[in-house]
Amino acid sequence: MATERPRSTTPTEQLISYETYWRDHQKWLADQGYLLRPRYMPDWVPSWRTSKKHRYFCEDFYHFQVSQFRQFIDATRSSDGALVALKRVSKSIHPFEVDIAKYLSSDPLSSDPHNHCVPVIEVLQVPDDEDTLLLVMPFLRPFDDPRFDTVGEAVAFFQQVFQGLQFLHSHFVAHRDNNEMNIMLDPTNLYPDSFHPVRQERKRNYKRGAKYYTRTQRPPKYYFIDFGISRRYKPEDMPPNEEIIVGGDSSAPEFQEANMDRTNDMCNPFPTDIYYLGNMIRQNFIQNRYGFEFMEPLVADMVQDDPSKRPTIDEAMTRFTEIRNSLSSWKLRSRVVEKEDVAFYGFFRAIAHWRRRIWFILRRVPAVPLPP
Repeated sequence: MATERPRSTTPTEQLISYETYWRDHQKWLADQGYLLRPRYMPDWVPSWRTSKKHRYFCEDFYHFQVSQFRQFIDATRSSDGALVALKRVSKSIHPFEVDIAKYLSSDPLSSDPHNHCVPVIEVLQVPDDEDTLLLVMPFLRPFDDPRFDTVGEAVAFFQQVFQGLQFLHSHFVAHRDNNEMNIMLDPTNLYPDSFHPVRQERKRNYKRGAKYYTRTQRPPKYYFIDFGISRRYKPEDMPPNEEIIVGGDSSAPEFQEANMDRTNDMCNPFPTDIYYLGNMIRQNFIQNRYGFEFMEPLVADMVQDDPSKRPTIDEAMTRFTEIRNSLSSWKLRSRVVEKEDVAFYGFFRAIAHWRRRIWFILRRVPAVPLPP
């Protein structure tokens, strides 16, 4: 599944508290077919102590730092060498997460091309803790890493996340936390030789930089992750009225006046999902990148203060399709420029972009690259 955004790492010679859990379960995981990195072996000795390498060049010197994602660890599946993610789930704290994740990964839902929910490979019961399950999922990357090259690549991303939320809502599932941290991409196409799980700019063996392609060359699939506070309803339960639970994006207007100590603060979570998706596009594209003004009217409606005035996901999908169809090939093939880009590096990026652009036009590569 899913992993965190490992943009910041803290090197250390000692395992920190969350890591000791994985070290203590290393042998059991190996018996289940999942191998942890050398850092988590019970007899681990830091490699820089026994080699001539500087510690910064040793892969076992790094660990995931982002605290809210410390329930995750990477592992290698021994049967085929695939990189996977393991997530600890407390049944008492998140009683619905595993059932919802398994439901969304089950047949026939798993074969629906509009299903953009992270697949569950396996669920493991931790032997020494009845309350804890491990979800085994593909190892994913943040949705914007590597960076978007063209507007068409971003439009393909928008299309997939709109489809994904439409799929969830059509099956009466409210995500309730579909913020930018919980939308990721499958790196299989982009990184055919994989990458290091912590230092993701490096190769899997930590030697040199990891080779990758643009989204136009090899379109990825995007996934929603983390169903810890999600809810699944029956048709007769609609529309639901749930106690407010604030996820990773606490800016939803319906949360601002709520006193979280009171139990009568309720809302319908489906319009909040719409807000989260709109706010993700607003913050990450309209505000931080040039050229996405075409999304402003739709996003403005999706983030309205009054949840009842926001479009449903079906209405938003219809409007997005109209927007996409109105964009010219020239616009779709234009370069995505981030507002924080340094002009010097932007010049070289522009040259590389134009070379790719001409080649794609000559080869008639689609301007909106979608996975098969």
